[in-house]
Amino acid sequence: MNTRSSPLRVAVVGAGAFGGWTALHLLRRGARVTLLDAWGPGNSRSSSGGETRIIRGVYGADRVYIEWVARAFALWREAEARWGRRLLQPTGALWMCSGDDRYVRDSIPHLNAAGLAIDEIDRRGAHGLYPQINLEGVETLFIERQAGYLLARRACQAVAEAIAAEGGEVRLAAAGPGPFRGGRMERLELSDGSVLAADLYVFACGPWLGRLFPEVIGERFLRVSRQEVFFFGAPPGDPRFQEGACPVWLNLGEQVFYGIPGNEHRGFKVADDSRGEPFDPTRGDRLPTPALLEKARAFVAHRFPALAGAPLVEARVCQYENSPDGHLLCDRHPHAENVWLLGGGSGHGFKLGPALGEYAAGMILDGGVPLGLFSLDRPGHAPGAMQTQFAH
Repeated sequence: MNTRSSPLRVAVVGAGAFGGWTALHLLRRGARVTLLDAWGPGNSRSSSGGETRIIRGVYGADRVYIEWVARAFALWREAEARWGRRLLQPTGALWMCSGDDRYVRDSIPHLNAAGLAIDEIDRRGAHGLYPQINLEGVETLFIERQAGYLLARRACQAVAEAIAAEGGEVRLAAAGPGPFRGGRMERLELSDGSVLAADLYVFACGPWLGRLFPEVIGERFLRVSRQEVFFFGAPPGDPRFQEGACPVWLNLGEQVFYGIPGNEHRGFKVADDSRGEPFDPTRGDRLPTPALLEKARAFVAHRFPALAGAPLVEARVCQYENSPDGHLLCDRHPHAENVWLLGGGSGHGFKLGPALGEYAAGMILDGGVPLGLFSLDRPGHAPGAMQTQFAH
């Protein structure tokens, strides 16, 4: 427990969902906070960039994440009210399962306990709600009523603006770890040649985390893969693929695809959850791959027949940054007691940002011991153990 008379100085590296929300919670608990990012909150190279992210509660038997989603819903709504900005669009989430549906079924008791409604529906009921979706091959269906999507880039910017407005500092700068002495890190070394000293340091820099700490993290713990997202244009005057008429959806089977209806008329978002090739988030080109585009087109033509042959109106190349077992990282650096490491959340972590930030701020300021599930030395990091994005 901090008993100092003066506020602790905390430097947070990375202004994405994890770093931004952690910085904001630290600030609101009385710390003096500096938030740094090499390209700015919500930038196109970050794992938290882009327009939208799904928020949903299904997490298999992983109760802690479901509880965090419930808490995150409350914090997202609180933020919207406080800032007067829409960040969360409720659409419902349709889970379409071909074959094994245990991932959804194992969630149901925990969802009920957390107050997150989910209903199983039959194909006839689902067709009545969403006739634009071809349910061929789908065996079981579930609807999460409170689910929807978040405005990702705008949310990162809103969090950073709140930090500045509430007395914190937000800086555009790349930061790397300085020297370690006596079990502590002495300072940050910044891209302009200057240094920044603080009492505590938090590194929440997504796909760059392993590069900054190659001996502790590296590719053994966090793997960065290239992921492509496509936006298809609906037929002229057709509202069936906009929010209000279409839910966010998740297709679980031999192919794991997910998507979001066209927010602000940007196009119908479709993404393949399969792990892509290793990717350099700093220097990698972000142009779509023709073969992956054709794979997405084939899926869309089957599951959403009215979009067969639809034009590609936008595409993004982002990255997943995940641990081998799919769980998050929230732990103290093993060789520096004043350094904390947050990461491993690509694909499923954005929605958890407010709750994870609240949790991390408590650990950091109160000197707590993080859950073993999120520790650096947990078991389950054998090569090839990577789970799908929806497994955790």
